[in-house]
Amino acid sequence: MAARTASTFAISIALVTASVVGTAPSASADLVTYCVGSGGAVTVPNDLFVPAGESCSLRGTTVTGDVRVAAGANLVISGGRVNGAVAVAADGYLDATDTRVDGAVTLAAGGFGVFLKNSDTGGVVLQPKGSAAIEGFLFAERGSKVDGTVTAGVGEVVLTDSEVTGNVGTNGAYFTDVHGTFVDGTLSVLNNATGSVVCGSAVQGKSTFAGNVGGVQLGPNGGLDTCASGGYFARDVSVSNTTGGRTTLDDNVINGALTLTANTPVGEVAANNRIRGGVVGERSEPTAAKAATADSTRGTAKERAANRLARVDAAVAVKGKARL
Repeated sequence: MAARTASTFAISIALVTASVVGTAPSASADLVTYCVGSGGAVTVPNDLFVPAGESCSLRGTTVTGDVRVAAGANLVISGGRVNGAVAVAADGYLDATDTRVDGAVTLAAGGFGVFLKNSDTGGVVLQPKGSAAIEGFLFAERGSKVDGTVTAGVGEVVLTDSEVTGNVGTNGAYFTDVHGTFVDGTLSVLNNATGSVVCGSAVQGKSTFAGNVGGVQLGPNGGLDTCASGGYFARDVSVSNTTGGRTTLDDNVINGALTLTANTPVGEVAANNRIRGGVVGERSEPTAAKAATADSTRGTAKERAANRLARVDAAVAVKGKARL
C-alpha cells in the first residue's frame, strides 16, 4: 500500500508540473511567474509574465529571467532589476524607474510605449507599427543609460539627460529629439514625420538627417522646441531632403564637415557655429532671430503615458498583492 501511495503521489506531482509548464507563455520548460497586482523586494527565480489586459507594479523586485508584457498589459517597475530582456506586446506599456534591465527592451508593432527614468537597459527597439493603430513611443530621461543601440521605426523618440553607448537610429518615427544626451555612436534620423531637434548633446559618430518633414533643429532658435545651447558633433553632419519646415543650425561645434543637400527651404546656418571641416551645399543666413518656443502640438505621448500610469495605479490597487 505504501508503494502504491508513493506512486500515486509522484504521478500527481508530475501532472501538476506539466499543467504549470503547459500554461506558461513561452516554449521553454522553465516555470513562469505571473504578475497581477503589486509586488515588493523579492527575487523571482524565473521568467515573469504580465497577462493580457492586466497590470503589474513592482518595487525593489529582481527578476532572474526574461519579462513578457502581453497585449494591453502594463508593467511598472521601480528600484528593480531584470537579468534578461523585456518584450512588450501590442498596446503593452513598460514604465521603469531606477531599474536595470540587462537585456534589450523591445516594443512590438502597435505597442503603447516605453518610459525609462534613471534606468539602464541593454538596448531599445521600437518596431514599426505596420497596420496597427497605436503609435508607440520611447522616453529615456533623468540619467537613463542604454548600453547598446536605440532603434525605432515609430512614434515619439525623446532622449533627455541620458547616455547611449551605441548608435541611435530612427526611420519613420514621428519625431526624434535629443536633449542633454551623450551618444557614443552614430545618430541617424530618417523620414521622421515632424522632424528632429538636437540640443546640448554630444554625438561621437557621424550624424545623418534625411527625408524629414517639419524641420531639423540643431541648437536653439529653430522654432520646433526650446533649447538652451547647441551640440557637439565629433564627425560629419549631413542634412538632406528636409521639407515642410526649416533646417536651422545655431551655436554648434562640428569637428567634421557639414553637408546640406536639397532642403526646402534652404538650411539656415548661424555665424556662431564652429564647423571645422567646412560647409558643402546650399545654405543661408538666419532670416531673423526667433525666440525658442516649444511647439505644443508636436507630440502627445507624454500626456498619454501619464494617463496610462494613473489607470495602472488604480488597477493595481484593486487587484492587491501579486503572488510572486
